[in-house]
Amino acid sequence: MKKRLFGKETMAVAIAALMAAGVMAGCSSGGKETTEATTEKETTAATSVASESKEGQVPADEIEPCEIKFRYWADNTDYSALMQDIIKKFNAENGKGITVIGEESPWDGGAYSENLFNAKMGGGDVDCATSKLTSTPLFVNNDLLADLTPMINAWDKKSEIDDNIYNIMVEAGDMQRIYVMPWNIQVLYVYYRPSIFKKAGIEVPKTYEEFLQAIEKCTMDTNGDGKTDTYGFAMRGAKGGQEPWGSFVYGRGGSFEDLTTPEAVQGMQDFIDIYQKGYVPPTATSDGFSEIIANFQSGLAAMTIHHTGSSKDMEKVFGDDVSAFPFPAGKGQWTSMGDTETVIFESCKNKQAAFEWVSYLAAGEGQKMWCEGTGNVPVSKSVQETDFFQNNRFMKASIDGQKYAGIVPILDTTTEWISNLWPNTVSQALTGSISAKQCMQTLQDGLYQ
Repeated sequence: MKKRLFGKETMAVAIAALMAAGVMAGCSSGGKETTEATTEKETTAATSVASESKEGQVPADEIEPCEIKFRYWADNTDYSALMQDIIKKFNAENGKGITVIGEESPWDGGAYSENLFNAKMGGGDVDCATSKLTSTPLFVNNDLLADLTPMINAWDKKSEIDDNIYNIMVEAGDMQRIYVMPWNIQVLYVYYRPSIFKKAGIEVPKTYEEFLQAIEKCTMDTNGDGKTDTYGFAMRGAKGGQEPWGSFVYGRGGSFEDLTTPEAVQGMQDFIDIYQKGYVPPTATSDGFSEIIANFQSGLAAMTIHHTGSSKDMEKVFGDDVSAFPFPAGKGQWTSMGDTETVIFESCKNKQAAFEWVSYLAAGEGQKMWCEGTGNVPVSKSVQETDFFQNNRFMKASIDGQKYAGIVPILDTTTEWISNLWPNTVSQALTGSISAKQCMQTLQDGLYQ
């Protein structure tokens, strides 16, 4: 099925969509919540992207001294100061005479992307910037982004980043080239309470079927009054719930490519069953981020799904009585990935110099400094393998999940689908107003209309 990306003719709609989708999506810099419209893993490996002509590329050892203007956002003053420290270190140590000039711009509920787009359409002199996958088609279709494929193919640290990450970058552009440089990610995983698992007599689930069984077994009446005290899973049925829901669809072998397959419908039926059998809080149909976290932290639920943005608060509440595991595999496996990348603009006169900077953020000292300082998940394999990340159980679950992580398809229908169609339609299915099959047909038609 051909996916319709943002085109010039939908520019006004796309700008509005960027703002709507980005209301809670500043999380690249360590924010706590992301409902970024995000797409599934493509089967075409990034390594098979056709080699591009390198004619006109300036070898790294022939870069002339220059200034590179870099625009970014930071979620708080600490992260702002950290970015300035990284810039100072790069400027002092790159040895090529490259001077990065950092220009901070507020995220402003997603208006960052709109403002950046307007600046570049108006001829602004920004050379490179932090960015989000949701904005990539709009920028690409207006010829604003440089094709990074030749530089990445020639990069000596290309293998530092998992192929799946490149696959997602390709899909977000035009499925042929890479227009964004990976920087840091957020990968959803399952939070769980070891003490509740022990009480239920279960181990960490290794398969999707075991996960469903764990949800059932952790639903308990602990005081014998005939009422459920602990639910197996804190389900997110309101906006943003499409991200953890996607894991159920893939667990049965379905995918976002066609939500009407028997496998995808069965994943939806699993979602319905755990609600109708009372394994999740009865408020699940209207529960959003705040509610699922509250249900988990109050002890009402044994498991929930989120990312490292919640881990510090979880540890404050539970100490060692909280841990995490990657969403387990069934016939398929998927989890949602939040993202922040960097881009180089086509108007940049010193693209190779700009690439030196963005690659420093992707797999150099800048990657290590930023991810350690903000708690975001690094994309660099060597940084992931350091003790700082491997000894953190939440980071470890994120890193283990990145190989099968993906994003909801980025289409001109996605914002409406996430904001209204998905929560309204799934609510009807959970409460029995429509069947799993009817639900998935409606979701398919709305996403790929």
